[in-house]
Amino acid sequence: MSPYFAEFLGTMLLIILGGGVNAGVSLKESKAENSGWLVIVLGWGLAVTLSVYAVGRISQAHLNPAITLAFYVNNEFPKDQVIGYILAQFSGAFTGAVVVWLFYYLHWKGTKSAATKLGVFCTAPAIRSVWINLTCEVIATTILVLALLFIGANNFADGLNPLVIGGLIISIGLSLGGTTGFAINPARDFSPRLAHFILPIPGKGSSDWSYSWVPVVGPFIGGLLGSWLFNFLFN
Repeated sequence: MSPYFAEFLGTMLLIILGGGVNAGVSLKESKAENSGWLVIVLGWGLAVTLSVYAVGRISQAHLNPAITLAFYVNNEFPKDQVIGYILAQFSGAFTGAVVVWLFYYLHWKGTKSAATKLGVFCTAPAIRSVWINLTCEVIATTILVLALLFIGANNFADGLNPLVIGGLIISIGLSLGGTTGFAINPARDFSPRLAHFILPIPGKGSSDWSYSWVPVVGPFIGGLLGSWLFNFLFN
């Protein structure tokens, strides 16, 4: 399998399972409705774990443009594959969001809140202050990339790495996710937001494009900062 197709499939699976837990917790008449933030965070952690297991041996399972860029800057990824990986990640995330929409097709109409519907697809701040929100995304992604580089440096057994990475996502979500919903991944936020904009979801309201740059720019900055800090501190 091509590593680009693996990144597409892995990111698609990530969004199907991650967006799926968002939908299950949020949409009306779902059996998981109102099960809470802990379920969402655990769902995303497991989504990352399973996605890394699925394609890690083929593409290293970046599944995140900020990670691809950070690894390139850290001289751990070839320049000629960066654009292909990033395009595959954005495409996979869009496709995964469409699958979530289809899977929960019967639940959109009964959910009255436009904000709740948007929250299935992308993040929004608990308290809107774009520069603080941006800072939160930068910090959370910096920690994500630093931790991934720590994990790589410690040479865990390959079969254990996806579990450790899933635990890392859970930790970030529990500790740092309460302010912005911890996008920490430009593809995870932008592509599902685009799907929300395009898809015929009844009563969906705005896709909140005025905020959309924050969960894209913040993770890219955080990824670069995490890579720089790792090299500054440990090399």
